[in-house]
Amino acid sequence: MNRMTHWLRSALLLPVLFAAMATGAQEVAPTPPMGWNSWDSYGLTIDEADFKANTTQLAKLHAYGWTYAVIDEGWYMGNPFGDKLQHRDYALDAHGLLIPALKRFPSSADGQGFKPIADWVHAQGLKFGIHIVRGIPKQAVDANLPIAGSNFHAQDAADIAETCPWDDGDYGIRDNAAGQAYYDSMLALYARWGVDFLKVDCIADHPYRISEIRQIAAAIKKTGRPIVLSLSPGPTQLSHAAEIRQYGQMWRISNDVWDGWTFVHEHPNDDFPMGIRNIFDRLPPWAGQARDGRWPDADMLPFGVLAPHPGWGDARHSRLTLDEERTQLSLLAIARSPLILGANLTKLDDATRALLTNQDVIAVDQHSHGNRPVEHLPAGFENVRVWIASGKAGERYVAVFNLDDKPASLQASWQQLGLASGKHAARELWSGHRLDAADRLQIQLPAHGCVLYSVK
Repeated sequence: MNRMTHWLRSALLLPVLFAAMATGAQEVAPTPPMGWNSWDSYGLTIDEADFKANTTQLAKLHAYGWTYAVIDEGWYMGNPFGDKLQHRDYALDAHGLLIPALKRFPSSADGQGFKPIADWVHAQGLKFGIHIVRGIPKQAVDANLPIAGSNFHAQDAADIAETCPWDDGDYGIRDNAAGQAYYDSMLALYARWGVDFLKVDCIADHPYRISEIRQIAAAIKKTGRPIVLSLSPGPTQLSHAAEIRQYGQMWRISNDVWDGWTFVHEHPNDDFPMGIRNIFDRLPPWAGQARDGRWPDADMLPFGVLAPHPGWGDARHSRLTLDEERTQLSLLAIARSPLILGANLTKLDDATRALLTNQDVIAVDQHSHGNRPVEHLPAGFENVRVWIASGKAGERYVAVFNLDDKPASLQASWQQLGLASGKHAARELWSGHRLDAADRLQIQLPAHGCVLYSVK
């Protein structure tokens, strides 16, 4: 080959190489994922009709960034109300993989699985997700079913000593070739279905199963399909931060958050459920970790109607006040947490819809940087928290939260709130109210209320 021919071939290959490099550099979740999850309103009971009804409403919010429609736990149960494992009627294929319960998801007939639903979700311009509990179904192990695409069987992969303490359906997966083959077969199936988002439970904390996290991440990579890996439950330990962010796009930094400011627990070490107040203590240690396609996850937004069968408690309208809902959404936005709705979207009220369609607040979550809490606050701010961030156009964001059970009257200089000294004009992103340039901020906040300013 002469030099000219070599040069020409190299020149022709450059665009391909650059494209490959660009593809490799692309993150699956370049901004915090936004969407809807069935758990808060349907628990184990979601079916095809209800899922499509909610997804149809989610599509109306898509212009604001709400993208992922996720079926949470139990989609493989023929009888989600069964009190014992043998009564819940798990649906499995011949290779020990969970498949949708046919009577709840009729489009899954003839071995189609979730592909018809995923195709339908994609046709709405949205992305499709499912939930699993890590591991292998016990009945697959009892029958020692063959693992697809391998010479292994279920008993080769199962770690029967590693069961989930709060879910009795599965055994853990061994850190061996058989275990990897099982997860490879699982993710190959999900990729064929068209899954875009996989929430894996009982893996990020109590217990922390890094071997299975690695196996699942490796299996996703082998599919070639961009799938967001969301790891639950929390609180994930900060000591695992560097490790877990190598594999997951989201990991829970709190236990399940439900619709209360605080909850009283019988035992001092019990952190289920968590209230909105708890998130203020969970997020600060993770400041600086929300970046580069990796997102500490402060759990779902339990807003609006939580019915007909919420994952915890009786059917109800969220017990959060509108101020508390605004506070939770503001905190998650300025900390750049994923935003996952729990409301029954078919019953979405106007007040909740207004929260979810505030483009300015969503932009803070999706596009800000330098997000951090202000550590040293002036006198009078004992029950107040302040977070700051920077925007794409050079603006600064300041969120002030009143954690007290009574209203607060506050004033501080901009410098005391973490910004440069001097006069600044500001606009409050929820109300649209504008403040003339001044060197101090003076505000009145209701109990558990907040303000979120864009400051010039």
